[in-house]
Amino acid sequence: MAYIPIFLDVGARPCLVIGGGEVAARKVAPLLEAGAEVTIVSPALVDELAELARGRRIKHLAREYLPGDMTGMMLVYAATDDADLHQRLQAEARERGIPINVADRPDLCGFIAPAIVTRGSLKIAVSTEGASPAMAKRIVARLERLYGAEYGLTLEVMRAARQHLKAVEPDIKVRARKLASLARSRIPEYLRNNNPDAVEEILHRRLGVGLETLGLSRIRTATDIEDAPIVR
Repeated sequence: MAYIPIFLDVGARPCLVIGGGEVAARKVAPLLEAGAEVTIVSPALVDELAELARGRRIKHLAREYLPGDMTGMMLVYAATDDADLHQRLQAEARERGIPINVADRPDLCGFIAPAIVTRGSLKIAVSTEGASPAMAKRIVARLERLYGAEYGLTLEVMRAARQHLKAVEPDIKVRARKLASLARSRIPEYLRNNNPDAVEEILHRRLGVGLETLGLSRIRTATDIEDAPIVR
């Protein structure tokens, strides 16, 4: 097996999850976070999914899967304990050209879901191509210690700086040089240590503006980095 890493925009796109257990719930959560329109096919749901269905955050078809249910779907997740059904789902998805992920069966997957570290706009994906999910979790745990919430905030600063420079600096090479300089700076370290004054100094020195001008004054008022909201 060989895979290419890729991030898909599933916002407002229909995605199907077949199964209503804990594994299915783990598939649904990131889909909803990304703004997907999720349909679940399953006779029963665990409490977490039932609550989402009652709140109309997901569509629930309370029955067994029927051929054709995946028509028009962008992605399909199969998360049942029925091995024969998984085989049929894989065949149907392949025939329809729809990527499918089959829980615990990498050989049936058209795509695999990596372990993810998320810090705001920063997403780090870790995959072992199905060889060892446990090892992927171990690596993710280490990455979570290395890359804290300060990196989500740093990317907010970088995004705002990029937008500001696009508005005031017509020279693309100058913009790229200034943004590269910011990326090499100690902004993450200063944010981790709750030192917005140092961040302010960097911005004034390299851009000529501060946090308030960039619309990031809330970073100044946070008493702890966890208090500062991260835009996702």
